[in-house]
Amino acid sequence: MFTRLAEAQQAVAQAPVAVTINGEPVQCRAGDTVAAALFAAGFNDCRDTAVREAPRGPFCMMGVCYDCLVVIDGRPNQQGCMIPVRSGMNIERQHGAREVEK
Repeated sequence: MFTRLAEAQQAVAQAPVAVTINGEPVQCRAGDTVAAALFAAGFNDCRDTAVREAPRGPFCMMGVCYDCLVVIDGRPNQQGCMIPVRSGMNIERQHGAREVEK
């Protein structure tokens, strides 16, 4: 669905950031958000809805809709569109209803 422009793909090759997405090693570009890295790597959805468990993917890309929630380094409910990737980051799809932190 989403692909990088040729110039941006060359930038990835020059300064890659290694992350893990759903158990798969992925090279992404420094400065990308988690949501952008998901799209660029071919992952179109990052969470399931709470009631119907329907797949949802990043939508607004500016922190408003919360459709980009993922688990980052074991911590759930992270807004992928607001968090830049960093080397060694472990990103996982979020399943089911979010748990409210107490």
